[in-house]
Amino acid sequence: MRIYSRIIGTGSYLPEKRLTNADLAAELAQQGVETSDDWIVERTGIRARHFAADNQGCSDLATEAARKALNAAGLAASDIDLIIVGTSTPDMVFPSVATMVQHKLGTAGCPAFDVQAVCSGFIYALTIADAMIQTGSAKRALVIGAEIFSRILDFKDRTTCVLFGDGAGAVILEASDQPGILATDLHADGKYKDILCVPGHVNRGGILGDPVLKMDGQAVFKLAVGVLEETARASLAKANLTDADIDWLIPHQANIRIMQSTAKKLKMSPDKVVVTVDQHGNTSAASIPLALDTAVRDGRIQRGQTLMLEGVGGGFTWGSVLLRY
Repeated sequence: MRIYSRIIGTGSYLPEKRLTNADLAAELAQQGVETSDDWIVERTGIRARHFAADNQGCSDLATEAARKALNAAGLAASDIDLIIVGTSTPDMVFPSVATMVQHKLGTAGCPAFDVQAVCSGFIYALTIADAMIQTGSAKRALVIGAEIFSRILDFKDRTTCVLFGDGAGAVILEASDQPGILATDLHADGKYKDILCVPGHVNRGGILGDPVLKMDGQAVFKLAVGVLEETARASLAKANLTDADIDWLIPHQANIRIMQSTAKKLKMSPDKVVVTVDQHGNTSAASIPLALDTAVRDGRIQRGQTLMLEGVGGGFTWGSVLLRY
């Protein structure tokens, strides 16, 4: 009998500090950087974002989202036998955020590791967890996307610092005899590494290079729209489904224009796209599970519906997961 994996619980967490565009514009003005709500909304669709407190680490955000997902699934942490976290902003170089989450949940023993694929991190992590469940290596996986991008932003660069926020989202994936994840599709191309990167790194107790985010927005936009359509169609083809079979599109929440362009290419109505970028900003690997949990909890997403999850991020990485919820 074939083993499938199904999502049985979702959860998310946003830090307490919420900044509207007006709030952020006021803070930036103190540093001599000019921006406005109109300027940000017109270009990105973002109206607010959340920033982590100084005493919060990525593992703290991830743990809160994990607890909510476990509660939604009716499980205890000890029921989990695999933990994977997609993140680009770990608490420290090592150990992994996943092992810290494991400890904070009060459990031990199961494999726990991070996946670094930037904004595609949750898609990569979910794909790996699905594969491990299909092979019998795990029965219940906790898969998390968590980020604190506010700590790697250049607040003198208004083209990037207004885009990102902090948060975490999680799902519980369980082995099942009924199809859940129908198809996955992953890609990467390192030749695009310079259009979205954080070029600094730790070297002998100091920072070598520039430790803040750099982005060529136009290049990222052009590449993202093309690869997101391609990966979505690849997953559909693997599952022998078509555009018309998708009930909800849950894309990486980077920019409303990219999301609208992708939906149009897939012939999907805008009201079938889950949008949270307006309130969360771009939370990188956390954005897809945050959006998924939001739509599950407000009742839009129902059991039996077909969902297309897709992301694109620095690396360059991209991919999709087609699933029946």
